[in-house]
Amino acid sequence: MQLHRQRARTGLAVTAIFAVSMAASLALAAQALGRGSLSIGGFVLVTVYLLQLVRPLEMLGAAARDLTQALEFVRPLLEVLHMPAEATTQGTPPPATAAHCEPAMPGTGARAALPRSEAIGLSMRGVHLAYDGGPKVLRGLDLDIAAGRTVAIVGASGSGKTSIVRLLLRLYAPQAGRILLGGMPIEALPLGELRAAIGLVPQDTVLFNASLAANIGIGRPGASRSDIEEAARQAQLHDRIVALPGGYDTPVGERGLKLSGGERQRVAIARAVLKRPRIYVFDEATSMLDSRTEAALLRDLQRVCQGCTTLIVAHRLSTVQHADEVIVLDQGQVAERGSPAALRAAGGLYARLWRAQMGHDAAQRDPAAFAVPAPGYQLP
Repeated sequence: MQLHRQRARTGLAVTAIFAVSMAASLALAAQALGRGSLSIGGFVLVTVYLLQLVRPLEMLGAAARDLTQALEFVRPLLEVLHMPAEATTQGTPPPATAAHCEPAMPGTGARAALPRSEAIGLSMRGVHLAYDGGPKVLRGLDLDIAAGRTVAIVGASGSGKTSIVRLLLRLYAPQAGRILLGGMPIEALPLGELRAAIGLVPQDTVLFNASLAANIGIGRPGASRSDIEEAARQAQLHDRIVALPGGYDTPVGERGLKLSGGERQRVAIARAVLKRPRIYVFDEATSMLDSRTEAALLRDLQRVCQGCTTLIVAHRLSTVQHADEVIVLDQGQVAERGSPAALRAAGGLYARLWRAQMGHDAAQRDPAAFAVPAPGYQLP
């Protein structure tokens, strides 16, 4: 909108300059003709000269307008280029908001490393987070996930589930609190080592206009074709790929437009499996899969994630029934935690969410059983 206003103001200014210049020139020529110092032929010559000047001046004005527009387009790019780069070793995490909130812990200045054990635990202590000075998303969150455990985080939209993932990857910094990974503050860990230890499967997968093998291989640069194929098998994608004319060399198109939503999610899962992380993070990783593929994939993921710490963020409670523990978030705080069966029996927030989703699923399976009677219909 601001660009359109700027363009309109520039065009109005150019038009006004043309009009004033031509009017002034014609007025001076007419005045000279009235005094007798300019003949009729000279007046005609003046008008011809003016007409010859109008076209180049219009082109010059258009060039000035286009230059102004180009500068407006370039300005956001220059702002991005001037942004400070992420720390590649250790130290202060990136600012959380436009208000440049202070990080929870400053860098220690000493190089830290994760423990050598296969699985690592995650802890959060009194974490507060708000985006751009808005309302708090997390309010003093305390969270403990033991090494090697599978923990699901559920809750209503806006309860802070995805914010936990963003904090874990150091995409944002909390306003207060501590985040520990394997007992080490994540601010003290090299950013590359931190993210190499986490295998993220996001809900919205980013794909490049390259082959399927190249897109899967991003999970671990330099991986062999056999490793890529094994990761695709574990993601329930290998059979689909080999059925394509180009196999693993099939291009996926810009942003993966040649793949379905479920296939894009399985590519993301194959990336994470190929990475061989120590913490798996699944953020609505199966939301676009059909029930049969989802069930088969969950069985394979349980085997793949065995011995690793697994964090599952989900809305569909049917996908987290295999979790060792479920954490229910409500308004940025832990409302309940326990096994799925224990939470269902407790009759709290998780039980209400479960009943609501199971009723919706039943209505999808048998719409007639949940149909609203027509007016005048007499129930038996």
